[in-house]
Amino acid sequence: MNAPAARHFSPEDIAAAKAWPFEEARKLEARLKRLGRDRNPDDVVIFETGYGPSGPPHIGTFGEVARTTMVRRAFELMTGRKTRLISFSDDMDGMRKVPPHLPNQEMLGRYLQKPLTTVPDPWGSHQSFAHHNNAKLRAFLDQFGFDYEFMSATEQYKSGKFDATLVRVLERYDALMEIMLPTLGDERKETYSPILPISPKTGRVLYVPLLERDAAKGEIVFEDEDGEKIRMPVTGGAAKLQWKADWAGRWLALGVDYEMAGEDLTESVRLSNRIVKVLGGEPPAGFNFQLFVDEDGKKISKTKGNGISIEQWLTYASPESLSLFMFLNPKAAKKLYFDVIPKTLDEYWQHVEKYPSQEGAKALDNPAWHIHEGNPPAAATPVSFAMLLTLVNAVGGEPDVLKGFIRKYRPGASPEELAAADALTQYAARYFRDFIEPKRQYRQPTDQERAALTALAARLREIGDEAGEDEYHTATFDTGKAHGYEKNLRDWFAVIYEIVFGQAEGPRMGPFTKIYGAGATAKLIEDALAR
Repeated sequence: MNAPAARHFSPEDIAAAKAWPFEEARKLEARLKRLGRDRNPDDVVIFETGYGPSGPPHIGTFGEVARTTMVRRAFELMTGRKTRLISFSDDMDGMRKVPPHLPNQEMLGRYLQKPLTTVPDPWGSHQSFAHHNNAKLRAFLDQFGFDYEFMSATEQYKSGKFDATLVRVLERYDALMEIMLPTLGDERKETYSPILPISPKTGRVLYVPLLERDAAKGEIVFEDEDGEKIRMPVTGGAAKLQWKADWAGRWLALGVDYEMAGEDLTESVRLSNRIVKVLGGEPPAGFNFQLFVDEDGKKISKTKGNGISIEQWLTYASPESLSLFMFLNPKAAKKLYFDVIPKTLDEYWQHVEKYPSQEGAKALDNPAWHIHEGNPPAAATPVSFAMLLTLVNAVGGEPDVLKGFIRKYRPGASPEELAAADALTQYAARYFRDFIEPKRQYRQPTDQERAALTALAARLREIGDEAGEDEYHTATFDTGKAHGYEKNLRDWFAVIYEIVFGQAEGPRMGPFTKIYGAGATAKLIEDALAR
């Protein structure tokens, strides 16, 4: 679809925008002013997202990058400042366990605690296990068109980018330990160090106490795995920072201005904020988003398999609908299960349809502006996804057949609108095949219900195929009222849905009858009564 030219918004429009990315952008702007960095418009503002390459990117990875990009674009519109988005891979972390789904388990078991960039790729396609997953991350982000700069922790440590930060940790070691030790158990306190040496003999990341520290020389002394005392520099990739210190050190070394994180990392954010201040830096702006839960409200677990993968979402709906799901209420826990997909897809197109008629702050608060980075498509789909799902219930999941009905229903639709609808037919066919058809349960009508449905079929045949949606919808209402449902039309529509469509819920009968045809709908009813 062709997108229109991006709109111009006045400072007053931007100031009045209430969508959460603008609220976050204002927090970031206030931080820069507090630091005196608002005086230099050429000072690039750094956004960051993190990635752990012990596994492939997933739906949470998408959510973090998508939400951060939304804040980034709001900030750029608000300030006119230049920005960068760093996607940082913690690939120097030691491999703590072998993920059970990987091939070559025995081989991988020999590399426990070694940096992920030194663990062989179990598939044999890349330089290391981390390189394999990092490549997947970049392909994943590129698939969605994100504008980002990839960074590897291993490359940053070895290049010397973190050297000054590691020396600063040695200089402020005691103050940093005062922050961390109260958070640890007694046994862990005995061995804790914010700096983790990498054994020059085994190549493993060592969780050992430091026996000596020399900040002036940037050196440490520790006991290696064979008991020998080793003196070595912390610079040049010979050592790395441990988790919370590593996060704070990254903020300092890279000058990160904004980073969000999941609510499970709330305490880590709090401690890393304190650490970066001790090191002489300033915590980035950001917030803790809530994690997803399943249909029963339970935390989603890869092991339990009670969530949705990004591949599964994209089988049944568009990337833009997934972006909308990420946009909505990021600070509230949301249920992530298959039934949310159709609703979210229709909501996305509703926002796109509203955008051209909205002005000023209302347009900026429209999720479509944020999903499309300020440039939503000009045309919406001429039919809803819910309508298509009901249509496939009646005619089956053949996309070409669905396209024919759409063109009959909306003969004046533009090529862009029809292209959007064509994509929906593919999603609808797959969703029907996997979720609707296996669950269809038709029930037998009572005598009252049979009489009402027979009357409705006759009335639709009488009206014919050339009437409008409103006439079909009114006929459905009037038939229900005439057969004992005048006080509760909701029950009447439940009768139609359960007996004719085999579902608990269904379409608005006016649009459905128009797209499917009055005669065909009457036959659908008659076939259900004869079933």
